[in-house]
Amino acid sequence: MMTNIQKADILAEALPYIQKFRNAVIVVKFGGSSMEDPELVASTMRDVVIMEAIGFRPVVVHGGGKAISAELKKRDIPVKFVNGLRHTCDRTIAVVDDVLHNQVNRELVRLAQSFGGAAAALSGKEIFTARRTWSTDPLTGKKEDIGFVGEIVSVDADKISAMLSSGKIPVITPLGRDSSGRIYNINADVAACHVAEALKARKLVFLSDVPGVMRDPKDPSTVIETIRTDEIPELIQSKVLTGGMLPKIASCVEALEAGTNKVHLIDGRVMHSLLLEIFTDSGIGTQIVRPDSIL
Repeated sequence: MMTNIQKADILAEALPYIQKFRNAVIVVKFGGSSMEDPELVASTMRDVVIMEAIGFRPVVVHGGGKAISAELKKRDIPVKFVNGLRHTCDRTIAVVDDVLHNQVNRELVRLAQSFGGAAAALSGKEIFTARRTWSTDPLTGKKEDIGFVGEIVSVDADKISAMLSSGKIPVITPLGRDSSGRIYNINADVAACHVAEALKARKLVFLSDVPGVMRDPKDPSTVIETIRTDEIPELIQSKVLTGGMLPKIASCVEALEAGTNKVHLIDGRVMHSLLLEIFTDSGIGTQIVRPDSIL
């Protein structure tokens, strides 16, 4: 059992970070398998409330892939993939809209409020202006239709900032609208990067399914603690960064160049990983920084 002195030591170690990030905007992207365990979901939202209680200004952007897949199966809506991306038809986007807002977002807000946090839902449809995007076949270079999947054109940062100024924790769904009102599904990782970029967040934290960026994907001991953006081309060339990590890293670089201080990729399956990364000297996972950053 941890002694009272050990508990006090933990608080003492956290003090400089509490002072450093007081009033700082920290964007947390919550998704993947870390959202599949109810205990982990509750723990993460409690950690977000802790951040808010000590003076940080957290913003949560969430996914909901498993819940969406379950609902599509329940409604007997076939799933089609194009170049590894789910095709989003009229029926599918209706399910995505429903599940993200009425199941996933509602539960995250409820959990945060149950821990005393002033969380509030914020639909991406209210803040993201989007346009239709396409998939590119890696072999032919041909653009292929993936339905109502969008890319973000602009973010209404004022609406998010107004919620933060009123003491709320925004919990944001990754959906957007175009000028005609058409709804698009948006990659939650990319949405989180755009939010961090628009708010010039001090930190952007991804709660992912892996311990961080690993030189050997089968060996967690090879996690790279720090990656400077000028090192990324070599990591891509050596295939340390591949597949679905590439668009995430590209969005992270964009957020850093727009003013976000640091991006963290940590294992959301570890209890209290969010607090361990922000409040301890050692931290966990991988941090991505600009070349001129002082660590």
